[in-house]
Amino acid sequence: MTKDVIALTERMPDTWSLLTGLLSGGPDVTMGTAADGAVIQLFDAEGRPLASVETPTLVRVPGEVSRLLGIRADGPVWWTEVRAATAGQGSDRLAGVLASRLVSQLGGRVWPADAFVTDLGRPVSGLTGAARPAAAQPAVDVLSDRAAVVIQDRPLVAMTSWLAEALRAAADSDRGFQLVTPASTRLTLATRAALAGAPNRWVVGDGASGYYDGLSGTELRWSDGAFMPAGATASAFTAGGALTAGGTAAPAAGPGDTAGAGPARETQLAVSIRTRKPAEAELLLGGALEAAWRHLLGGPPRGWGTAEPAGQPWSRAELTDFVRDRSPAPTWSVAVGDPDRPAVATLRTELTTGGVEEELTLTLGYREPGEGATAADASQVADTAEVADAFAPARLADLAAELAAEHGLVSMLAQRRAARADLTVPPWLEGAPTVLGFAVGREDVRAAGLTHARRPPLPIRPIQLGPLDRAAFYYPFAETEPGAGWDALEDLVTHLREAASPTPESPDAARG
Repeated sequence: MTKDVIALTERMPDTWSLLTGLLSGGPDVTMGTAADGAVIQLFDAEGRPLASVETPTLVRVPGEVSRLLGIRADGPVWWTEVRAATAGQGSDRLAGVLASRLVSQLGGRVWPADAFVTDLGRPVSGLTGAARPAAAQPAVDVLSDRAAVVIQDRPLVAMTSWLAEALRAAADSDRGFQLVTPASTRLTLATRAALAGAPNRWVVGDGASGYYDGLSGTELRWSDGAFMPAGATASAFTAGGALTAGGTAAPAAGPGDTAGAGPARETQLAVSIRTRKPAEAELLLGGALEAAWRHLLGGPPRGWGTAEPAGQPWSRAELTDFVRDRSPAPTWSVAVGDPDRPAVATLRTELTTGGVEEELTLTLGYREPGEGATAADASQVADTAEVADAFAPARLADLAAELAAEHGLVSMLAQRRAARADLTVPPWLEGAPTVLGFAVGREDVRAAGLTHARRPPLPIRPIQLGPLDRAAFYYPFAETEPGAGWDALEDLVTHLREAASPTPESPDAARG
């Protein structure tokens, strides 16, 4: 598997500093490039890969380094990722020396800390590269006719630029993308979203020579060039951990019970929004995302990017320019919030025959005092009233009204689930999402008919958003047990679909 080492430097790595690092392997090491020059590769004397170096990325968003690496970074830093090749002898030390040389010249630190090397005077000796991968992507460890497999051993796997490129290459070649990690690894929400649909898969080693799907729990076995379902559900998935107040793993009170009783209960609010606006020259993208962020968090996002880390300060103008440069191809991006309020959004923007469509999911994390919490525990988490306000039907209806009036709302789905407040995804069963509410925009209400839309076949009293001639509706659901509301939501969408064309989007894709 690859061993990732990251140099976080105070100054930008220039040609000479990179060259000094690249010479860490001595005169027998050769260099090449991949991914249109975005990756520098090091090879041994036989041409076998030893390590690869990504283009440095400037991270100007406070808290982004801490979110992804768990370490503090004061001020902007340059993020240079070095990956040691799979099975390469000495390649992990080469990656550490290369990163350490950058830091010694430019200031900063190496992650992980134990990869830092103090003896930088001599080149790394005894280097033997791994077998050259069949894939053009240096990140891919195993390539078959059915799957591109990447093996990672790091605490948190983010949707980095190289991982996103490997996913795109797998999709372009009609292969599934399979990420293999130990059970100690978690995913960011962006990575989880990318692996949630077939044929992609998160493959987790259970520590006993077995594997299972980290999102569904299905046991897996290697067959015909890919990890395939074996039928049963892995016990490691259903008997996963819950978090204590200090953030350490503890046995779960029951399958999927990550909130449980204890000093703190953890929960997430996820709001999925789809909008459509005319493709006009003056259109600024990201309006719905910013509106949702301001409504639920009191201010705009702090940063955005087309991969993680999301290094650029939030700017709708810069987002719009980037999307226009890529049009008509769709664009994926991620937005992040303040370090003290966990919030992450993924955004997909696409030009369609109906206009410019934006699909986003904004997820917020909350911790509130649980049963048995002391005063000291309670001081470290959100107030119960704050959490209740975040999930209040009136607040979500007000958001839907703003989106319908100003941002071309097509649909909005709000969910609550018992899951980690830090918005990372562990390889075990978490709480099932509960439907809080569903909104449809003016176009679907007009297509279904106002009377039909306001009379759902459910004990739900819809909230009209806007005047009769431009009405949208928000349908609040009674929050009961975890996982509730999905059958009722399906009935509601079917009811609206009976008289509507085009049809409201099915909720199945948002259910997770």
